[in-house]
Amino acid sequence: MPSSNQVGIITGGASGIGRAIGKELARRGVYVMLADKNAEEGENAVQEIQAQGGNARFIKVDVSDAKQMHTAVHAVYEEFGRLDYMFNNAGISMYGEVYDMTLEHWERIMNVNVWGVIHGIQAAYPLMKQQGFGHIANTASATGLGPSPTAAAYATTKHAIVGLTTSLHYEAEAFGIKVSALCPAFVDTSIFERGEAISMDKALINEQVKKQKPMSPEKFAVFALKGLERNQPIVCPMPLRRTMDIFFTLFPSVHRKLMRLVCRVARKARVEA
Repeated sequence: MPSSNQVGIITGGASGIGRAIGKELARRGVYVMLADKNAEEGENAVQEIQAQGGNARFIKVDVSDAKQMHTAVHAVYEEFGRLDYMFNNAGISMYGEVYDMTLEHWERIMNVNVWGVIHGIQAAYPLMKQQGFGHIANTASATGLGPSPTAAAYATTKHAIVGLTTSLHYEAEAFGIKVSALCPAFVDTSIFERGEAISMDKALINEQVKKQKPMSPEKFAVFALKGLERNQPIVCPMPLRRTMDIFFTLFPSVHRKLMRLVCRVARKARVEA
């Protein structure tokens, strides 16, 4: 594809969905800035993109630090004179029942999954408003569209992102800015292996996840960018979204049974202290 003068920042860009989106954007001619805490994986991702003829650079940044995010985003804007995409994608997973959690657990996941997105928006949104264009994409989850027993903390953060994103979607229209929430379901990334399991056997949880036949990050990246092209407020694989809508609205008793089954299955992975 022909090159463009577009530039995009992707947090959590060193691996998983972020890395796949970076590769796909670069293939379309966008200069990709991969922002992540993991320098080794980030530089490897940059080399992979460059080997395929794309333009990319790594930025070491902790999304939970507002000052770091502001500095990184503004540096890109000052260098390129524009910012076309801001993917607030960095996130962590956490399993466990609420009664096993401490405030430290809540702070840890909120700092990355919620504050990390807010920091990205606060840094990029004023710049996009000033230039009159741009697309902000926040990675939520299908978990943000319904209940997720035994992963309540993760679900809380993703519901927050869906609410923030869909609200900003309409606020930003007047300034020429598009805003979308990416809501993947099971995607084959390391977020599950790296996730924190509180009083639970993570290996058993991951075993259940693998049974769901997860989508590849590359396939989701293409799907996500198609959703962005259509300016969809929520970008989610349609079969899953439709199923969730049916459960919630037409068959509430079936949905309740499913959620109770999730509880029973997850509690088999419980580890007593």
